[in-house]
Amino acid sequence: MKKSELGGVIAAVATACDDAGEPDCARSVALARFLLDHGCDGLNVLGTTGEATSFAAAQRAAVMNAYRAAGLPLDRMMVGCGAAAIADAVALTRHAADLGFGGALVLPPFYYKGVLDDGLASYVGAIVAATADRPIPIYLYHYPQLSGVPWHTKLVRRLIGAHGGRIAGLKDSSGDMAYAREAAAIDPNFRVFPSTEAVLLEARGGAFAGCISATANVNSDLCARAYHGGDAAALESAVAIRKLFDGRPLVPGVKALLAHIHDDLAWARVMPPLAVFAAADRAAVVSGYEQVRARRVA
Repeated sequence: MKKSELGGVIAAVATACDDAGEPDCARSVALARFLLDHGCDGLNVLGTTGEATSFAAAQRAAVMNAYRAAGLPLDRMMVGCGAAAIADAVALTRHAADLGFGGALVLPPFYYKGVLDDGLASYVGAIVAATADRPIPIYLYHYPQLSGVPWHTKLVRRLIGAHGGRIAGLKDSSGDMAYAREAAAIDPNFRVFPSTEAVLLEARGGAFAGCISATANVNSDLCARAYHGGDAAALESAVAIRKLFDGRPLVPGVKALLAHIHDDLAWARVMPPLAVFAAADRAAVVSGYEQVRARRVA
């Protein structure tokens, strides 16, 4: 991996928020530092787990500014810059580039469905052109279950052909491993990150650039042992923690477990339209997490 490239264990880091609906930058920065000190090679800031689309563009810029002011290694981070409005996407991507983030993660514009590839290509082209003076790498964010608009592989090839190395990679949150493998085969320099840590041993062998996982917020040390040390037992424990959230709301669940791990109830807050994790679910996830951790110690 080149020094400038993102790769390995990347947490889709949560964003703390306060009772007024503002990002809690102090808590967010503290978690980022903790994760980088406990196994994460990098972070995906303001993605789905970071509730980016629930914050205004100015709030998202404020979170970016806080990371920069804290002296965090922004070259080890990609930041979510996608938006339905192209002007917002351009402004956020330019801001990320100006601050020195390692990459911009870009959702397709997600309101209109069934749009033509020409429109999506124009959207990406505008972002590329607006950042030509600071050519931040662009990572496509493929999450069709939520966005309703896919970055299908034919379009990905077109974008790479048009913009070359500016289209650096893709985060695949679809759960479709056939799609992830097809995307990874487009170009040897195109870096694909599935959204589950279950692929880390495969990624270690070169199939993927790593993973970008929501649950790396709570199992980053185990993920690191798997990816960097080939520890299959650590990966099994990491995946067991991830499975605790099956059938439960993932983002509220991760934040509830963060509240437990860091002994800070404020972490359980979420932004509307998400709702706080149910008490019964919290009890089950915390109990399961502690059991996995106890088995590791034993």
